[in-house]
Amino acid sequence: MTIRFGLIGCGIMGADHARILRSDIAGAELVAVHDMDTGRAAAVADGNCRVHSTAEALVADRGVDALIIASPDRTHAPLTLAAIAAGKPVLCEKPMAASLDEARAVVAAEIAAGRPLVQVGFMRRFDPGYRALRAAVAEETHGRPLFLHCVHRNAVGPDYVTSDLVLANSCVHEIDISRFVLGEDHARVRVIAARPSRRAANRRPLMMILESASGVIVSVEAFLDAQYGYDVQGELVCEDGTLSLDPHPPVSRRHGGLDGHGVEPDWRGRFADAYRYQLRDFVAALNGGRFLGASAWDGYVAAATAEAALKALADGNVETVDAGERPVFYATRA
Repeated sequence: MTIRFGLIGCGIMGADHARILRSDIAGAELVAVHDMDTGRAAAVADGNCRVHSTAEALVADRGVDALIIASPDRTHAPLTLAAIAAGKPVLCEKPMAASLDEARAVVAAEIAAGRPLVQVGFMRRFDPGYRALRAAVAEETHGRPLFLHCVHRNAVGPDYVTSDLVLANSCVHEIDISRFVLGEDHARVRVIAARPSRRAANRRPLMMILESASGVIVSVEAFLDAQYGYDVQGELVCEDGTLSLDPHPPVSRRHGGLDGHGVEPDWRGRFADAYRYQLRDFVAALNGGRFLGASAWDGYVAAATAEAALKALADGNVETVDAGERPVFYATRA
């Protein structure tokens, strides 16, 4: 069965989702789009699908089976709630909600609907490297995990991004993927801020230290102004050895007296496969398969952990992460 998608938000991420749907996903069709910027919406539609003047009209479109939400963060929860009310499955970009109360509301609405409808766009769960780390933990191929060291660097962050947004919008990826790799929740969090880079006085490079429920330590360096490119690293330290993500593209270069590897300019190249696998599996789930991506509960837990991290950044203390018990409704999700 072909799934007819509606896309809300036609910026960088929305345009990329549209491209992937059209070029790489069998059994899916982009039939409708909306963006507050009508020019962007028209460019993504490219004369091949309907352009709605409002997000509400797109959600109500009877010719749309499922939704992708890639609009501004503040709209994610309201639009996800609208999709649930309409009975339409939704892939919502992270963060799922702008507040913990909104995240709770999404979880409650999905449970009330009685069937899985929400997947959150934590695409790293589909990256082959992270999935290999998760398998190593589950199978204890290198003994039990002790540390997970993460690095998250961007070339140049937007001017509006503050230290708080570094935690809420960037580190939230590491919050989720470390839970996924380790297979357990975080119990405590501390955040240490370095001095500001001369290139970005309004934010500070951060070191977030998470402790899992069983005592695994997760370190996360977040630096949005590294200049040289987009660089995500991960090393899992276990009792009997270590495993690391491959930080390099598949091709090395020798040119002009230099021998080395290129660095991706942003996340789209680094996680191109993950984005593609994420959409493929979402379509497969809608056709009767199992949802393998992050659930609304995972989105809520990420929000709860980020809120504790924000408090830790503000007060300098080690903060407890308390998301509560996982509802039975989500027991079968990955």
